[in-house]
Amino acid sequence: MSQKHRLDQIMDMIQRNGFVTTEQLVEQFRVTPQTIRRDLNELASQNKLTRHHGGAGIDSSTVNTAYQERKIMNLDAKERIAKALVADIPDGSSMFINIGTTTETIARALLAKRNLRVVTNNLHVASILSAKEDFHIIIAGGEVRNRDGGIVGEAAVDFINQFKMDFGIIGISGIHNDGSLLDFDYREVRVAQSIIANSGQVLLAADHSKFGRNAMVRLGSIDQADQVFTDAQPPREISRILKDHSVRLHVV
Repeated sequence: MSQKHRLDQIMDMIQRNGFVTTEQLVEQFRVTPQTIRRDLNELASQNKLTRHHGGAGIDSSTVNTAYQERKIMNLDAKERIAKALVADIPDGSSMFINIGTTTETIARALLAKRNLRVVTNNLHVASILSAKEDFHIIIAGGEVRNRDGGIVGEAAVDFINQFKMDFGIIGISGIHNDGSLLDFDYREVRVAQSIIANSGQVLLAADHSKFGRNAMVRLGSIDQADQVFTDAQPPREISRILKDHSVRLHVV
């Protein structure tokens, strides 16, 4: 098969699925991982896709990448971010945790802590943390989003507003260069805004792929965070906003 034909088929697969892994492409075309990486780099240079750890996808401002694919994207970076963030969480703390694969990775890292009180609108986070007998887990009511186990809607907003917690641990879909925090679902954004409003400290966790990524709903601004945890130096504009508003930046 010629490279051009293979590139066309790769794009067809990504357009159908939103994301494909390197392993899937190696199996599909029976070529080496090095060949697939060269193909993906070529398509990325043409701005046809975005490279991620373990694969590639197409960014959309209206539809998020499928949950199972997001779970493996930039996983090493998410684990480093989780380790650094959890190091700042004292035993006995209370916190909100919102929807996202990054916050699920953080939940797994939190299992090393003791006596936590957690309010979440993420079924996966609740399931992970319920393994600890000394944790007290409270889950928001509302509509369960079947694609990722997120709980959204006005009932979830009203529930969150009943609490004041030490920390709000927030994941995000995209960060515009003007500092806007962006997501795909207005109902999810409303819950996250309530978490920010009711948290003593807001801890934002975002790997490098979130900087410059587009999504259509504005959640707020990065200067609402007290601390930002990421795996690469943010763009110059973002770094300036963080410095101007005394937001503590952790690059892990």
